[in-house]
Amino acid sequence: MATTMAGTAEDTTTAEYAARVEHVSKSFPAPGAPGGRQLVLDDITLDVAPGEFVTLLGASGCGKSTLLNLVAGLDRPSAGAIGTDGRPALMFQEHALFPWLTADKNVELALKLRGVDKPERRQETERLLELVRLKDAHGKRVHELSGGMRQRVALARALAQDSRLLLMDEPFAALDAITRDVLHDELTRIWRETGLSVLFVTHNVREAVRLAQRVVLLSSRPGRIARQWTVGLPQPRRLEDSTVAELSAEITEELRGEIRRHGRH
Repeated sequence: MATTMAGTAEDTTTAEYAARVEHVSKSFPAPGAPGGRQLVLDDITLDVAPGEFVTLLGASGCGKSTLLNLVAGLDRPSAGAIGTDGRPALMFQEHALFPWLTADKNVELALKLRGVDKPERRQETERLLELVRLKDAHGKRVHELSGGMRQRVALARALAQDSRLLLMDEPFAALDAITRDVLHDELTRIWRETGLSVLFVTHNVREAVRLAQRVVLLSSRPGRIARQWTVGLPQPRRLEDSTVAELSAEITEELRGEIRRHGRH
């Protein structure tokens, strides 16, 4: 499968990675310092395997969302290269649905932009809404949907892009605890059913452990990979599981250490 490398003019072909980040750094103009640069990400190297679920964890401002935007192709790295197996689908914290369209039309729009024929669009829209368990929400507009339902529609729209890599930027952060818990179950089910690769940004340690096969901790300012954990716990998991709590406590202590180290600089 063709993989386009950002930050270089090189193209490569590899089917063994859904995403490959190689020695990526990113800097932005420093506020209040004309001509100065602020380093946000420093020498990040990270691979996501086909079908793997990886969570990116770190304190606010560590560059998690910046890294996700780079993988999505919304920005380019200052150094290094990024490759993906096809074009990724991206899901944000805000659902970003078009309020003048119904749930099914929001999903169908993504299919239309892909060039899918109208009869097939309708059939695929029904399949995707059923996949996210919203088959009865076809004709409902955004204001008629709960927060959790809106995120389900946003997930269906992301899946409509027919990507093998799903990038998620704190998609459940604004939801109440019960709705978030339900959507954790739904996302895990959909990931297992579809075989998608997922790169999921969160600042919630237990959410990271509950969902992921691998948790990647970024340090603070600039963001570097501080440590990684392979999560060998069987799915489905619960936030209250003792094994989830134990690993979450270990990761939380590491995160606190990173925050303390940043505070001394």
